[in-house]
Amino acid sequence: MAFEVKNKTGESVLKSDHLPAEAGAFRAEQLDLALPFGRVKASQWYFDGIKVTSSESLFNEPLTLDWKGDTEVVTMHFNLQGRVSMQHPGMEQTFVLRSNQHNLFYGKEAEGKMKVDDLKLRTFLVQFSKEAFFNIAGEGNDAIKRFADQVAGGRPVAFSEHNLNIDLNIQHCIQAMQHCRYNDSLKRMYFLSKSIELLVLQAESFNRALQPRSLYVKSDYDRERILFVRDYLLQHIGQPPTLVELARIAGINEYKLKRGFKEAFNQTVFEYLSDVRLELARKELLEKKKTATQIAFELGYSSLQHFSAAFKKKYHTSPARVL
Repeated sequence: MAFEVKNKTGESVLKSDHLPAEAGAFRAEQLDLALPFGRVKASQWYFDGIKVTSSESLFNEPLTLDWKGDTEVVTMHFNLQGRVSMQHPGMEQTFVLRSNQHNLFYGKEAEGKMKVDDLKLRTFLVQFSKEAFFNIAGEGNDAIKRFADQVAGGRPVAFSEHNLNIDLNIQHCIQAMQHCRYNDSLKRMYFLSKSIELLVLQAESFNRALQPRSLYVKSDYDRERILFVRDYLLQHIGQPPTLVELARIAGINEYKLKRGFKEAFNQTVFEYLSDVRLELARKELLEKKKTATQIAFELGYSSLQHFSAAFKKKYHTSPARVL
């Protein structure tokens, strides 16, 4: 599964060799590319016909990239930051993924175009060979099986006609893979299980999107504002605004903010904020670079006692036991 991304002048942006197909093999690599049009940093992991790529790019200007592989792949695309347009040969529709959106794609010709509209782009990709995907998809729900039937028939297809929102469970799963500390033999098993979990979460996200029409998030503008609220919270996690302030900043009324956020993410605004804070705190504690007091202060807790109580309620252990 060799894979390469080039700019319009033909200069390579990302390139990887064939990944190990045999069960049990695992390989990881780090890339840091300084290019005329920007900088690309990426971590890549290869195992069992699967490649996982976590990348962060900073470009000098918007640009269009060509990507091409030497085999057909099924790609879970999680767009963490920035706006990117994906064009797959054989698909009439161009998919525009905004920050914190995802979808699942299959392209028979293993190539396409990617138009980057924002200067900073963070993406997380899980790419399956067809064989690897079929090994997993056979145990999936009806939506996954229908998608797999399209893949088996060689028909380019997207899992969802409309891109789906990255929820907290998907965020946690991606972060767990990005910060995995197991050795290579255990990491292979862990990455395989998490890749399956991400596919399950995508299928669940798709099922939610099929539910009856939203009661509160009724327009593209409403949807954009709710996503803005989520992103704004993540950017100001240490000093979050009140609901009244958040509604004013987002340009929607407080009632729609509260109901729309719960409808979109199945959590209230501050339930979501609390979960994100505590997950970040847990990761910081595991890295052992900061004290619990420092972490509590940086994440906006009023006191160490307040932080410790919230942490213990969620993880059933105290921060001191994690250090």
